[in-house]
Amino acid sequence: MTLSTKEATQLNDYVTKGQLSIARVLLDFVESSALPNSQTSSEAFWNGFESVLGDLMPLNKALLAEREELQRQIDKFHTSNSDASPTEYKAFLTEIGYLKAAPKAEAIKTGNVDPEIATMAGPQLVVPINNARYALNAVNSRWGSLYDALYGTDVISNDDGAEAGKTYNPVRGSKVIQKAREYLDTILPLKVGSHSGSTQYSFSDDALCVTLASGEQSQLAEPEQLIGFTGSKLNPDSILVCHNGLHAELQFDNQHPIGKTDPSGLKDVLLESALTTIMDCEDSVAAVDAEDKTLVYQNWLGLMQGNLSVDVNKGEQTFTRKMNNNRTYRSLNNEKVTLSGRSLMFVRNVGHLMTNDAILFNGEEIPEGIMDAMITCLVAKHDILGNSPFKNSQHGSIYIVKPKMHGADEVAFTNTLFGRVEQVLNLPKNTIKMGIMDEERRTSLNLAACIHAANERVVFINTGFLDRTGDEIHTSMLKGCFAPKAELKARPWIAAYELANVATGLNFGLSGRAQIGKGMWPIPDQMANMMEAKTVHPEAGANTAWVPSPTAATLHALHYHQINVFEVQKGIQSDTKNTHLEYIDTILDIPLMATDAQLSSQQVTRELDNNVQGILGYVVRWVHQGIGCSKVPDINNVGLMEDRATLRISSQHIANWLHHGIVTTEQVNESLERMAVLVDEQNQNDAEYIPMMPDLGKSIGFQAAKDLIFLGKEQPSGYTEPLLHQRRKEMKGSLKAH
Repeated sequence: MTLSTKEATQLNDYVTKGQLSIARVLLDFVESSALPNSQTSSEAFWNGFESVLGDLMPLNKALLAEREELQRQIDKFHTSNSDASPTEYKAFLTEIGYLKAAPKAEAIKTGNVDPEIATMAGPQLVVPINNARYALNAVNSRWGSLYDALYGTDVISNDDGAEAGKTYNPVRGSKVIQKAREYLDTILPLKVGSHSGSTQYSFSDDALCVTLASGEQSQLAEPEQLIGFTGSKLNPDSILVCHNGLHAELQFDNQHPIGKTDPSGLKDVLLESALTTIMDCEDSVAAVDAEDKTLVYQNWLGLMQGNLSVDVNKGEQTFTRKMNNNRTYRSLNNEKVTLSGRSLMFVRNVGHLMTNDAILFNGEEIPEGIMDAMITCLVAKHDILGNSPFKNSQHGSIYIVKPKMHGADEVAFTNTLFGRVEQVLNLPKNTIKMGIMDEERRTSLNLAACIHAANERVVFINTGFLDRTGDEIHTSMLKGCFAPKAELKARPWIAAYELANVATGLNFGLSGRAQIGKGMWPIPDQMANMMEAKTVHPEAGANTAWVPSPTAATLHALHYHQINVFEVQKGIQSDTKNTHLEYIDTILDIPLMATDAQLSSQQVTRELDNNVQGILGYVVRWVHQGIGCSKVPDINNVGLMEDRATLRISSQHIANWLHHGIVTTEQVNESLERMAVLVDEQNQNDAEYIPMMPDLGKSIGFQAAKDLIFLGKEQPSGYTEPLLHQRRKEMKGSLKAH
């Protein structure tokens, strides 16, 4: 969108610097907060910013145009070659440059990578950075109470009088203690016996001695697991151990309400949990203008300078939440042992698609991804310079997750962008590291080339089922009708995609150098199911996977104690057949509905209602309240963590069924109206919620949902951001007007 300088000035309060017009709220933040003590002058920053935009905006546009041209050719192929064989389709994708030859596998060259990313395996949180409380909870989730995680979730059943109530239930507490002791047998195995019923933990002859329930004494099966302690050797306050690269702290206090009920005085087991956290500027955030983006950058600066804090009210108590200090212990040799008290932070910038009017270049909105790169790296420079009581990266690196890139050329563009940012900020080459989200079809098929294009920066590859499925549907929209949404997960293509991601990462030497990640557990209230299901991620060779909460991080950490991921990776690497190329044909197997499938009218209605309810439940909060990620009740009132990725798949799925005549416009509209009533009812206890009823025609959120469905086929790559941003701006204008 291009505005004249006069029009831009009328719409916003801008300040002109050269060819740039900068919204005053953002300029004031950069000048008064981000630039001071950054060793970057205002003149150098804005002149450099202008130069980067002048050189890279045309390239950004060309890459987006290439997406559209490839999609046009694919659409034409599907309409003209409906009976094409898989071989013919693959040859066509190769001919148009969508599918490219994989480069020779060679190890990435990324240097100065922190151990949390390179050599440790554990959970990863993703949180909206515009919510300071969530961000602080996440960065402090490096350590979590196992007792609290067990007591407060359904991992411990309510059976036999163990219900969780408002007051402490000793029956449930006893179950928690027993379960934790069982986990200790995995985390801290003994030469003989079990931790269950143990009565004392102390040191003798520089070894940890555990008195068993039988009265016998045992020692650690692997003495090197012992790292340190606090208190005295005869009566330690805590004991620090390490297993599979993750730390755990046994805490003792026989005066504590829990400790005094335990024969050994063990009051809790603290687990090293979320090793890394992605502070998200993208899918989980509703940031549409200068005001929103400034809040995003302010919170990131607070994290990088270590001074972010929020006042939290719990009942009648108010306390200030801030970033945790490091944890210190003594080794048996009386040497100080220090461990980080905080999760290592990535920041996820937005992708290449969206523009934002917070800054104009010659009257034109600039690519938001370029703006994110320039400002989040300026902010992160404070960590590198030591302008904080804490250190995020011990190795002087800035970690950026870059989402929604389509193929190697777009990764190469990001690599160029990061290089230019380093020049403007006077940072050493390759200071800025890149996380590649493997969530678009062209990236999946060309992942080897994508890694190769950033082989001196890449520190992370991660699969994302929802965005990946949304792109799968949009790319093959005209090929045919897609299977019901739940069935898509069971089709061969998705397993091949997940396996290929790990195989490619390992072939390019990511093991011991970078993260290979897997996606989110979406049901935060079902931790027992998570504990059963999420073992598949470390078993697949992924050294990190996403979780929806700090509690989930503590529980998921147990999986990395049970499964040594780096040993799993060695096994995968030893399989010479395990290469990316063997999965390509299966990844290209489009998950269409079987030709002989016969869906009943009830099945069609159920699928449609499920999609529509999910769209409305998420969109109305996004547009009306500016909430980019939240626990949204589904059609069965099960709370699901929703962000724009879930919205993309649902809207594209309905658009596909509309195009192929499985549902009609009338059916969709009828479902929208019924589900609007349901969603309003589900949110009736939320004082901040703005209902869609009774006048759906005037509900901006409802109209946004309709747009996402009926205009879904025309949206670039099926993305939801253009329509969401447009409607959120409309809503903000309406709220200000009233």
